[in-house]
Amino acid sequence: MDLLTAILLLFTASVSFAFAKLLFRRGQTCYMLDYECYKGKKEMKLNTQECAKIVSRNKNLRIEDYRFLLQTIVNSGLGEETFGPENIILGEEEHPKHVDSLSEIESVFYDTLDNIFSRSKISPSQVDILVVNVSLLSAVPSLTSRIINHYKMREDVKAFNLSGMGCSASLVAIDLVQHLFKTHKKKLAVVVSSESMAGNWYCGRERSMMLSNCIFRVGGCSMLLTNDRARKSEAILKLTCLVRTHFGSNDDAYNCCMQVEDDEGYGGFRLTKLLTKSAARSLSKNLQVLLPKVLPLWEIIRFAARKSNQTSSTINLKTGIEHFCIHPGGRAVIDEVGASLGLDEHDLEPARMALHRFGNTSAGGLWYVLGYMEAKKRLKKGDRILMISLGAGFKCNNCVWEVARDMDGPNVWKDVIGNYPPKKMVNPFLEKYGWINDEVVGFIRPEDIAKMLGFAIGR
Repeated sequence: MDLLTAILLLFTASVSFAFAKLLFRRGQTCYMLDYECYKGKKEMKLNTQECAKIVSRNKNLRIEDYRFLLQTIVNSGLGEETFGPENIILGEEEHPKHVDSLSEIESVFYDTLDNIFSRSKISPSQVDILVVNVSLLSAVPSLTSRIINHYKMREDVKAFNLSGMGCSASLVAIDLVQHLFKTHKKKLAVVVSSESMAGNWYCGRERSMMLSNCIFRVGGCSMLLTNDRARKSEAILKLTCLVRTHFGSNDDAYNCCMQVEDDEGYGGFRLTKLLTKSAARSLSKNLQVLLPKVLPLWEIIRFAARKSNQTSSTINLKTGIEHFCIHPGGRAVIDEVGASLGLDEHDLEPARMALHRFGNTSAGGLWYVLGYMEAKKRLKKGDRILMISLGAGFKCNNCVWEVARDMDGPNVWKDVIGNYPPKKMVNPFLEKYGWINDEVVGFIRPEDIAKMLGFAIGR
């Protein structure tokens, strides 16, 4: 009888604990109701011809710099239909105006938010929390204030403006919303993630700073989130886990991605060779915390056992995750993450295609990858998606979403998804301007190159 009583007490305690935990977490639920990625206008496309035109205008470059840019562009993984800032395309990169940056950002904000409010039937006045992250633009009034004024939101809306958080800022914003949801019940939150390119084009010749011109492009995303369980049937995703890792105390990691001025006074964004090492270290540290929360116990035990026996082993992420949404920061970043996690080309395809079609759109990049998966009808109810974001600081912010219902809605990929993945990833820049690598043209001046390309410097 005593043994039976003990078992019953243990069972009762376990059930009570599980029930209490469920009640405690009810208000902590974070659902995504909708998201919308930005697609630039036709005149904003940065194809091969436009890229060559912009490069040829830089009077500071020498022949070796052109060769470096050619190699970088060819190996970047970007295609012919990415979008650039209008003021850069119009030739105003040396003297950007504040209004150019505001115009660029507001186009992303209002285009994506208009679509979300229209599709969801939710009025801007119903929004309780607004978080905006744009790293390279700090305006007065703030960017959140501009959105609040534009949509005439309520006076008590809780607004947060994040800057300087880099490419992984989107998940920082979602983490902030998730924490607010713990103490504010039945709320609606909007997160807007973008980056300002119009005022941050680099016009110097320091190679670690020239890289940003080759890979960063205009883009962004707005998201609608809630913790109101009455809206559960409307949700497309449910956040199950989010882990943030920061290596700002390490000098190498801190300095590998930084907004600076070069020795000539030209401002830009410096990316050093230590970036990949910092990314690998922060990703490893992050996954040590995140994976035990999402992978089955037996896989953790198997991996630990083989590791303790000094047997070569890689943890099998696919025992607990079906899809991998990797920040499309560059081809090398995607390759490194894929190799370190044991992912195949099917897993990496969404990130590669997002990079090819839209470029590195900084904090907005993850959502173009998600959009690709949805457009390809890969996301089924119950599937789990691991989002991996890396950014300046150095930061690694990762999370896992559970698909709440089959996702197959129209999105930013709807007009082109049939062309992806392309049969051949050929960079036309190499085909048109590959002659610049020939040693025989080493004596040619930049202005001569501009004429050969068909453009006049300063035009």
